[in-house]
Amino acid sequence: MDALSPAIKPSVILRARSIRSDHALFSVVSLKNSAAARIGRRIEVKAEAGKHSEMNIDYSDPDWKSKYQKEFEARFSIPHITDVLHDAVSYPSTFCLRMRTPVSSDFAEGYPSDEEWHGYINNDDRVLLKVIHYSSPRSAGAECIDPHCSWVEQWVHRAGPREKIYFKPEDVKAAIVTCGGLCPGLNDVIRQIVITLEIYGVKRIVGIPFGYRGFSDSSLAEMPLSRKVVQNVHLSGGSLLGVSRGGPTVSEIVDSMEERGINMLFVLGGNGTHAGANAIHEECRKRRLKVAVVGVPKTIDNDILLMDKTFGFDTAVEEAQRAINSAYIEAHSAYHGVGIVKLMGRSSGFIAMQASLASGQIDICLIPEVPFNLHGPHGVLSHLRYLLETKGSAVVCVAEGAGQDLLEKTNAKDASGNNVLGDIGVYIQQETKKFFKGIGFPADVKYIDPTYMIRACRANASDGILCTVLGQNAVHGAFAGYSGITVGICNTHYVYFPIPQVIAEPKVVDPNSRMWHRCLTSTGQPDF
Repeated sequence: MDALSPAIKPSVILRARSIRSDHALFSVVSLKNSAAARIGRRIEVKAEAGKHSEMNIDYSDPDWKSKYQKEFEARFSIPHITDVLHDAVSYPSTFCLRMRTPVSSDFAEGYPSDEEWHGYINNDDRVLLKVIHYSSPRSAGAECIDPHCSWVEQWVHRAGPREKIYFKPEDVKAAIVTCGGLCPGLNDVIRQIVITLEIYGVKRIVGIPFGYRGFSDSSLAEMPLSRKVVQNVHLSGGSLLGVSRGGPTVSEIVDSMEERGINMLFVLGGNGTHAGANAIHEECRKRRLKVAVVGVPKTIDNDILLMDKTFGFDTAVEEAQRAINSAYIEAHSAYHGVGIVKLMGRSSGFIAMQASLASGQIDICLIPEVPFNLHGPHGVLSHLRYLLETKGSAVVCVAEGAGQDLLEKTNAKDASGNNVLGDIGVYIQQETKKFFKGIGFPADVKYIDPTYMIRACRANASDGILCTVLGQNAVHGAFAGYSGITVGICNTHYVYFPIPQVIAEPKVVDPNSRMWHRCLTSTGQPDF
């Protein structure tokens, strides 16, 4: 258990934007999922005035911009195996869409070099992280580095195949592991990782069953993978490899990897799973092992920092439409009908917000980032009465993490170390019935929770494309010699991030963002 601590242990002091008041908050962000949960450690997120106070920028210094850019570049540089193994040898890439046939049995040296092919990514290619130049800190959604909202360029590494690789395909044994809960698209990513590995020339590919647990449980045998095995797995939901939470210590995982000869590990999971992946990467570096550990962010809630979206999110929003439409029909068909739909979103309300916008049938959208009162003259129930009196029906969409301050805290933890949330959907249903019964106002309340139906479904076309490209770029990153990275989409381009930068805190809905304002305009709800 102590082996995980080196990677989690750094007390990373970060800023946390206040989402519940105008003054700063102090919050603790739990490391979710997998081996990280076994440590019980947490990253402390301290909020201080100013969004970049951790740098202690002196804005009177005329060179503060260049200093900030250098500091940003240092934080976002991605680890490479040559950082530790200085004598690591590179080879011409075996990934070329023009020539697939090796001229000898040694793949890495047998594929002819194709320097004329312009499909490779230069190591110095970058993608711009922020694309809006806000002219004022008061502009909706502004994220300003300094009080005057100066423009500072922030560049991150572009993902894709490199002309030089650091692993001979014939020497590679690659493993894939899926952790946490189910999410649409898991099989799509697994499939594409396997297919891309085979294009590089890798012959030994295995799946680790049931998350990190599969590294230590002797009853769980690794699953041989090939294109033939994974060809049609994307046609169904779930995970071919199975999922679980928790697992062995990092030392035990790396010991198991050494015994099995695994030198490429692809980890599909959320914040906590990535914390575990980063700890595995650090342990491999400590042991001076030539191992590439690459993450693919899997969170249906879309709560990973710095990324446009994560796979499964589009499918969740689309599938949520069925539940919302059912709630609308039930409410609209009843006398004074109220439909309540609870959607996923422990700390972030992206699914509830986007599903409400997409449906056009929601009258009230409640998310974790925006506090609300249920009772009182300006509460949700008072507005529900107004809607029933004026419209005759109403539909409420609530994220699972919303309104937790209204519920009794249990202090219980799940297997991942997450706080067990109270059921806000059932609570609102019960309180709504009590309220209307208490005032003698007839109301027919219906409640729908489609969570497990959404998690278990197959990825839609949009997520299928995202999963395909994420899987491909994960393999490209590993062969390029990068480790301790995760792949994501940023401003429509695919990029590599160092894992610590994306797991520092959850991404949340900004109540001052244009998207939340659009949601409020769509629902017409007041300030609760």
